[in-house]
Amino acid sequence: MEFEPWMLLVFPLFFGMGWLALTMDAHWNQVFAGTPRPRRAALISRCLGSAALTTSLVLCLLADTATMAVLLWMMLLALSAAIVAFVLSWRPRVLAPLAVFRGNAVNR
Repeated sequence: MEFEPWMLLVFPLFFGMGWLALTMDAHWNQVFAGTPRPRRAALISRCLGSAALTTSLVLCLLADTATMAVLLWMMLLALSAAIVAFVLSWRPRVLAPLAVFRGNAVNR
């Protein structure tokens, strides 16, 4: 299989979905074992997730025609959401590095 540049789009989509998942209390508790989530962490994760998804859409639009780019982006979006769901159910601590701002609650 030959490497294609669009394959790199999986990373911002995965990070974006991971950041958006960490904004939810249930997923935060899965990743950080019941540690309370700082309000600022949710805001930062939501902004980073939205920026990553928007960036991936722009990169898709630059890579191909608009109709094909949106189709590719939607398929990769679904794939990355499924990967994050599998990671959360199997090894939720894998998403811990995505929590850029955890506050003092995790560092106790």
